Amino acid sequence: MTDITLLDGGMGQELIHRSGDNPTPLWSTQVMIDNPGMVADVHRDFAQAGATLATANTYAIHRDRLAGTPLQDRFEELHALALAEVRASGATRVAGSIGPLGASYRPDLHPDIDTGAALYAEVAGLLAGHCDLLICESTASLLHAASVLKGAASVKKPVWLAVTVDDLDGTRLRSGEPLAEVLPLARDGAQAILVNCATPEAISAAMPILTQSGLPFGGYANGFEKISDGFLEDKPTVDSLTLRRDLTPERYADHVMRWVDAGATLVGGCCEVSPAHIAEIAQRLRKAGHAIV
Repeated sequence: MTDITLLDGGMGQELIHRSGDNPTPLWSTQVMIDNPGMVADVHRDFAQAGATLATANTYAIHRDRLAGTPLQDRFEELHALALAEVRASGATRVAGSIGPLGASYRPDLHPDIDTGAALYAEVAGLLAGHCDLLICESTASLLHAASVLKGAASVKKPVWLAVTVDDLDGTRLRSGEPLAEVLPLARDGAQAILVNCATPEAISAAMPILTQSGLPFGGYANGFEKISDGFLEDKPTVDSLTLRRDLTPERYADHVMRWVDAGATLVGGCCEVSPAHIAEIAQRLRKAGHAIV
């Protein structure tokens, strides 16, 4: 019926579960040094589950996030490690992830457009030669969107814009700004628009707005109850977030198939979405007659 790109799931959380390490503000960055090969294993497991697009483990590799840590002088090396891991997995299609500056879900920390764009452009330059496309993830405000799209435009690669919305109101960005107001920015600077790292219910509420973009669209949700106030403090870790116990692979796939019914062609998972969730989505898509491309 429809060609669907199936993204992978939540790299950072999967690494925490597999490594047994306590989560830190560096998320999945330190694990590439402490446990080489683990990232490639996760990429491989998502691919075996049915994912056709591997997202490189580069989300949190920003100079400002590394500042004041033992990794602050290893910015380029960490990007190289992440790209080597995804190549080692055998992935045939790779998205270079560009996460937010400062911290996730904190639009109040984002610098001005030009300052941010220069930092994003540096990351885009490191990724472009090794990736099929760039995906600007967890974009939380109009300022953030304008800045990351400007930075990503510095390289000649397709760009997907993934915005994150309020868990209780999927029609608004995390900044409180209307989701609809990001659509003109996406049309000017991206080849696709998605909603990521919010509850599946919030992403469902966003779908009718994404249909107005004129771009390929989709979503990939997280498995948390909500982004809590504790996670919005300085140097947060996922210990402050509560995992949903009801979001089984079957129930998550129910949400995803509703997005597909609404016209989404780009679907997958974010934090706490495992290879088992992706396998269930793949099975449902095939059963419904869709082609996973």
